[in-house]
Amino acid sequence: MPDPGAASPREQGPATAAPTDGTVLAFDYGERKIGVALGNFVTRQARPLTILPNVTVDGRFRDVGALIAEWAPVHLVVGLPLDKEGGEQPVTRLARRFSNQLNGRFGLPVTLVDERYSSRLAQMAGGKPGQLDDEAARIILQQFFDQLPL
Repeated sequence: MPDPGAASPREQGPATAAPTDGTVLAFDYGERKIGVALGNFVTRQARPLTILPNVTVDGRFRDVGALIAEWAPVHLVVGLPLDKEGGEQPVTRLARRFSNQLNGRFGLPVTLVDERYSSRLAQMAGGKPGQLDDEAARIILQQFFDQLPL
C-alpha cells in the first residue's frame, strides 16, 4: 500500500517540464538488491553507480538517503518491472511502493520507467550474473534521458 499523503510518481516517461540541469539517480528495484545509476540533465548520459543490499526497510532507506545526500539529485527514476505483454507482476507492486516511499521520504519527483528487458540488455552488455543491477539501472536511466524532448 502506498504511503498515505505521498504524491504518486509519474508513470512511463519523463516529465514534460524536466529540469535542464541537475543530477538524477535511477533505481532498479529488486527484493534482495537495488541497482543504482547516476546521470544528469546536461549530458543526458547515465552510468552505473552501485548495488545496494535490500535486506531491511531501515537499511534500504539509510543507504538511499546517503546517496541522495552525496549526489543531491533533483529527480529520481525507478524501473517499473512489467511482463512481456506490459502487464503487472508481483514485483511491479513492490517497485511502485518503493517509488512512492522515495517521493514521500525525500520529497523529490519520481518517474517510473518501463524496465522490460533491462536485465537482459545488461547481461548482453557484458554484465555478470548477480552483478547486473547497477547496469540495469543505467539502462533504465538512459531510456529516461532518451525519451526527454530536446
